[in-house]
Formats: sequence, structure tokens, C-alpha cells
Amino acid sequence: MAESTGKNALIDLRGISRVYGEGETEVRALDGIDLAIDEGEFVAIMGPSGSGKSTAMNVIGCLDSPTSGTYLFDGVEVANLTRDQRALLRRHYLGFIFQGYNLIARSSALHNVELPLIYKGMPRAERIRAATAALEKVGLAHRDHHDPSELSGGQQQRVAIARALAGNPRVVLADEPTGNLDTTRSIEIMEVLRDLNRNEGLTIVMVTHEDDMAQFADRLVWMVDGRIESDSPTQRAA
Repeated sequence: MAESTGKNALIDLRGISRVYGEGETEVRALDGIDLAIDEGEFVAIMGPSGSGKSTAMNVIGCLDSPTSGTYLFDGVEVANLTRDQRALLRRHYLGFIFQGYNLIARSSALHNVELPLIYKGMPRAERIRAATAALEKVGLAHRDHHDPSELSGGQQQRVAIARALAGNPRVVLADEPTGNLDTTRSIEIMEVLRDLNRNEGLTIVMVTHEDDMAQFADRLVWMVDGRIESDSPTQRAA
């Protein structure tokens, strides 16, 4: 898929900078980046340590605010939203997948997936249906009553993906989703994400340091020193 034109983009970063500290201690984690992502795209963000890729992910996920520039989500300027409105945007439109799974150890897979739906105020019967459906999408409905200790690393990450999907988000943000897995399990997880993108039309933005995992995406954005050095189709999409 070609680079987004920015017209009617779901995610649209314009001249985004994020600066930490002042004077001699100033660090420009992001230095005026422009990045547009259309609905239904699968975009991988790569770069060396300190390149700004995680900061870009945090800005997109409304976990951090830019120092300057404009962030539009589906045409709405995020800077104009209140803290509560940004929290609602995260809760209803964004799903998050982390390297470390972040599952509750003594809770079943079903309860782990169900948890964010409790915070949304969804009735119990409805959230159980939604959580079960999310587990089915990642092939783990048969393990719904197993605790994380009874699941492999790959299965735990599938539960984490199901948790991200349960609220029916428009975008899933995946931060090093295969970082704790061996190659076989990593490929399995990437195939799940690719299928969700292809079959469900889910927009996925993934930070990774593994080039072979990035090739499952449509676009590869390469960052260096807080700037975007390149933005092009992956070998798979070319």
C-alpha cells in the first residue's frame, strides 16, 4: 500500500515535536514529524534506540502530548480535547498491545479480556459475549478459563491481542508485540495481526526492532534522531 496522502487520514501528525528538558539537558524525542495513516493500514515503525519511535507511539495513543504541532484523529484535533475526552478516545477507539502482555496473573483469560469492558461500563452478559468473541478471533476460545501461568508466551500474547480487540477499537497500537517470543511464536502472532488487518480491516500501528516482523506490515516508517528518515511500502506490499 502506498504512503498515505494525508487526505481524510484516520491518524494525521503534522509537524509534531516532543521536547523533554531545557537548555543543555534538552532532548528532542520528536523533531517535527509528519505522518498520516489511513484507516485499514498496517504500519510498522522502526529505528535505533532513541530514534523516537516509542514517543511517536505514545503521542498517537494519547499517552503523551506533543510540545508543538498538530495531531488529528479522524479529523478531530486531539489538543483541543479535555483530559477526560482523551481518556474516552483511548477507551473507545484505541486498543493497546504491549511486549510484556500485562495480564493479571490470577485471572482467567476471559476475565483479562473482559477487564477493559468493565471500565467502559458494559453490562456483564454483553461483555462476556464480546470477550469470548475476541478470544475466538485469536484462536483461544477453548482456553478461556485458563490463567496466564497455564498458557505459553504466545498464548498469553494472543490473550493480550484479544483484550485489545474486545472494545472494538478502530486502531490497535502494538509496542514490540513479539519482543518476548521466539521466532516461531513471533510469526504466529504476526499472522494473527496480519489476518485481523486483512479480514477485519483493523488499522494497526506497530513499533518493532525486528525487520522480519515489520515485513508483515504494509508500510515501514524508519525513524532516526526524532525524524522520519523514510516511509515506504514493505517488501510484502511492494
